[in-house]
Amino acid sequence: MTNLKFSVIIPVFNAASTLESTIASVLQQTEKSFELIIVDDGSTDNSLRKALAMASKDTRIKVKSQQNMGVAAARNFGLTCAHGKLIAFLDADDLWLPNKLARHWSWHRSFPDIAISFAQVEFISNFPEASRAVSTVPPMNLSVAELVAENPTCTSSNIVLRSDCLEKIGLFREGMSYAEDQEWLVRACAKGLNIRGINCHLVDYRMSGDGLSANLEKMYAGWRLLASSYETHFDRSAAEAQYCRYLARRALRTGARANTALGFSLRGLRLNIRAFFSGRNRGLATLTGAIAAQFLPRETRIRIFA
Repeated sequence: MTNLKFSVIIPVFNAASTLESTIASVLQQTEKSFELIIVDDGSTDNSLRKALAMASKDTRIKVKSQQNMGVAAARNFGLTCAHGKLIAFLDADDLWLPNKLARHWSWHRSFPDIAISFAQVEFISNFPEASRAVSTVPPMNLSVAELVAENPTCTSSNIVLRSDCLEKIGLFREGMSYAEDQEWLVRACAKGLNIRGINCHLVDYRMSGDGLSANLEKMYAGWRLLASSYETHFDRSAAEAQYCRYLARRALRTGARANTALGFSLRGLRLNIRAFFSGRNRGLATLTGAIAAQFLPRETRIRIFA
C-alpha cells in the first residue's frame, strides 16, 4: 500500500499565462508528501513546455499529454496515474494557500467517514483594490439538493477525494463541457458518500473570461442536463431558481454584460420567487446588484462585485 499522502491532478489547456504560479502554489505546500500529475490536454500554446521545464526541477512532478479531449477526460487520465491516499484537483488558473493539503489531511484523519472534502474559496480579480467575496461552507454533509442548486464547493480546485472511494463514484463524465465536476459530486452524494467542508479559506479562484455571457448560458445548459438526471432528488423549480441566482452573481463578479445578471435574476424569480430570495438575503443582494449594474461601467462592476 502506498505511503504517499496526496496525488494532485492539474488538467491543462492553453494556460501558459497562469500555469507556473498555479504549480508553484502546490510546490509551496507545507505538506510535502504528494505527487503532482499535470495532464496537458492538447494545448497549442507553450503550456506543455512550461510544465516540462518545472518537472525537470522537481521529481514529484509528472507530466502527461493527450490530444484535446476536454477537461473531464484530462482529469480521468490523471486519476489512472494517481497513487496517493487522497486525490486533490486543481485547475491550471487557480491557486492554493500553503496549508491546503495539510488541512485536508488532518480533516480526513479526524473524520474518516468523509469521502470528499472542500473548503472556502476566495474569488480574486485582476483589480487588487476590488472587494473579495469568500464562499460559505455548510456545517453538515452536503445533500444532492445543495449540490445541484448552488454547489458550495464552487470549483474543482477545491475538491479532495479519498482514493478508496473512487471505484464507487466512477470517473468524470466525458463530453460535458460544463458542470462535469458538479455532476461527479452529485453522483457521489446520490450513492451515499459523505461530502463535508472545512470552514477556512484554502483556495483562490481567479476570475476570468468565464464570466462572458455566452459561457454562462453554456453553464446553464450543462446544469439542466445534470438536473434532468437527478430530478427525483430535489425540487426542480427551487433548485433552478437558486442556480439562476448563482449565475447572476457570477455574471456580476466576472464583468459579463450588464443585462446578463439581471436576465438570470428575472429568470430565477419567475421560476420560484421564494427559493430565489432564500438564504441570508442572498437573493435580495443579487437582485439589487443586478439592477445597479445597469448603470455602472464594466470595471466598476468588477471592483464592486468581485
